[in-house]
Amino acid sequence: MKGLYHQLREAWKKPDPQRVRELMIQWRKDDAITKIGKPTRLDRARNLGYKAKKGFILARVRIIRGGRKRPIVNKARRSKRQTNKKVLKMNYKWIAEQRAQRKFKNLEVLNSYNLAKDGRHYFYEVIMLDPKRPEIKNNKKTKFIASPKNKKRVLRGLTSAGKKSRGLRDKSPMNKSRPSVRAGLRRGK
Repeated sequence: MKGLYHQLREAWKKPDPQRVRELMIQWRKDDAITKIGKPTRLDRARNLGYKAKKGFILARVRIIRGGRKRPIVNKARRSKRQTNKKVLKMNYKWIAEQRAQRKFKNLEVLNSYNLAKDGRHYFYEVIMLDPKRPEIKNNKKTKFIASPKNKKRVLRGLTSAGKKSRGLRDKSPMNKSRPSVRAGLRRGK
């Protein structure tokens, strides 16, 4: 017999489409960044470090899909000068974490996971910690977040999604993204 978290994980691999549709209808009515009380995917949240105690906060983030169009006209109006697409070299999960960080300035992002997507949006849940709380400071697994060098870590690409997007999962000596793309003379990503 399998455990509870195994069954939860298996259930989310093929979720009930009707239930997910109902959830997404509700999520679309909420704000783009919403603080929530408990995780929608408990197995995934616990796997990424979430605990049901004070100092742990969850935020659901809704992001519009697409190439982030941004019309720019440079000087004279010629077709060559008009660019209407700027593709950031960042994945959506990292962008979701950054938006949650900017909304809740006193918290630090621990990790995030995806919930669902439809034709227009991606939905993520971001696990955030309050570094000032004693429950976080005194726990040996979470006290690193209270260190001053981990301030605004998501904005510097130090979370898991940020490191993946920066190309830092590969440790080969030929990887020009390490220690950073700028240090590698922009030959990395």
